[in-house]
Amino acid sequence: MQIVSVVNMKGGVAKTTLSVNLADALNKNRSKRVLLIDLDPQFNATQCLFTGEDYVKNRRNDCHTIFNIYDDTERANVSPIKGVERSEAIKLEDVTPWSVREGFDVIPGDLELYRLDSSAGQGREQRLKRYITRSKASERYDYIIIDTPPTPSTWMMSAILASQHYLIPIKAEPLSMIGIDLLRSVIRRCTENFGHRINCLGVVLTMTDRRSSSYDETISWLDSHPIWENKRFTNSLPRRAEIARDQGRQRLILDSRTPATKSALIQITDEFLRKIGR
Repeated sequence: MQIVSVVNMKGGVAKTTLSVNLADALNKNRSKRVLLIDLDPQFNATQCLFTGEDYVKNRRNDCHTIFNIYDDTERANVSPIKGVERSEAIKLEDVTPWSVREGFDVIPGDLELYRLDSSAGQGREQRLKRYITRSKASERYDYIIIDTPPTPSTWMMSAILASQHYLIPIKAEPLSMIGIDLLRSVIRRCTENFGHRINCLGVVLTMTDRRSSSYDETISWLDSHPIWENKRFTNSLPRRAEIARDQGRQRLILDSRTPATKSALIQITDEFLRKIGR
């Protein structure tokens, strides 16, 4: 089993688009068993896969979310009849993913994640890693893809500590280049503070317009940078207004009517598999 975090310190770089569609393509096109974990409190990845009605229905039926992995607090419910009743947090091994289809599961995001103390020192940095171990995910999945928040936090650190690899989506613009250099410092702190080794699979250009000067400048910068040379994916995800519109309707790239974008995603998926050695 391979665990990959999709990370960037900057928002608006199609991180969720890459996470969801890579997971979808691995399952649909390459018959891989995939678990997608939505660790961003805004839970955009979840909204790409489930309608609002389905999400609310599942929550009312007490289906689990990412909140249940990080919530380790005992609760006291006070009733005038029964007095104080205590309920324990759900055990990690009992947290159950939602099914998108055969071989493609999701741990959905949850706005309630904001209620938890995200400060360091609470032990929550290790809970995702422990969940993956206790749930015996290695027996159930070939790949785990983690969509992370775009800010340094316990949640991002938790994703990195649970992963063997990370993948960086960037837009062809100067601010994105700054973002990946900031990310390097977060990865370095994780390595030094926790003794955790993690491999950079590469950098994927997203929302690209090959006619723009910033596209050529970004490629030149990446290919000449001592850290990022040889890390750039050959294929990139083009800018298409239909992508964002379709995702809001729970239609992913492989279900769309844009052959060029579908082809780009398939090539990125194949390159991903080559780089990860599978």
